[in-house]
Amino acid sequence: MPISVSPVPALADNYIWVIDDGREAVVVDPGEAPPVVAHLRRRGLKLSAVLLTHHHYDHVGGVEALISEQAFYSGSGVPPVYGPAGSGIATVTSTVGEGMVIRAARGGSMAFSVLEVPGHTLDHVVYLAHPLQGGDPARLFCGDTLFSCGCGRVFEGTHEQMVASLAKLRSLPPQTLVYPAHEYTLLNILFALQADVGNEALALWADEAARLRHEGFATLPTTIGKESAVNPFLRLDDADVKVRARQSFGAAGEDPVSVFAALRMARNVFKPSAMPQGTAIAAGRTKADSQER
Repeated sequence: MPISVSPVPALADNYIWVIDDGREAVVVDPGEAPPVVAHLRRRGLKLSAVLLTHHHYDHVGGVEALISEQAFYSGSGVPPVYGPAGSGIATVTSTVGEGMVIRAARGGSMAFSVLEVPGHTLDHVVYLAHPLQGGDPARLFCGDTLFSCGCGRVFEGTHEQMVASLAKLRSLPPQTLVYPAHEYTLLNILFALQADVGNEALALWADEAARLRHEGFATLPTTIGKESAVNPFLRLDDADVKVRARQSFGAAGEDPVSVFAALRMARNVFKPSAMPQGTAIAAGRTKADSQER
């Protein structure tokens, strides 16, 4: 049976990703429960597992209420809640780490490999869903590590850790589908256009993303291949990005960590008010396109 992945909008700008095989569902980072419960009810799905990428409240705040909904259990017991070891998340029942494989539905219809990606937080992990058929792409549920045209703030880790984590994700096959946890794309693009001037692929994506948001659609999923072409945080080795980081953002050098640090610190203070009025991106923004947290 084919796998379906649905974005469930939550809070200000979160996407809770629901992965299902038509009968059972795996829920990633439920920051709140009501929209997930409504989705499960509407689709007639049973909850088989919850996957958590890190401990921030907007990713875990709905777990307790969600797993209390016994009508949606796929088996006789409480669905397992998987989360990173050492995270201190009270609702986690099974801890995960690098290289582990989770089989999250009866019959093995959904399986996920775990990758550790410290940086945004020290405990951050991502889940790589295995394709069911040889020609299908893998699916990466990456929480707050990688966004379209951006990456997560470095709250607990180091710049070196974040650079290594992003490089790990960039090394995945280019067709890998990427499912971040926030709709930050338009604001990220606006910054990216300053960091990677003259990037034609980025300019095209800016127009397409603005159209999607204007029409009420998500800009996600993206792909590793697309992000390698348009995301300055995955293009730290690009000559133009390195020059721009040094000349405009004060990078101390052209090594990946120096370039990343300059870009990330500039993105931290980048304001939506810098958006030129009358542009396609300005027209495409909605109230859900929030400043990153």
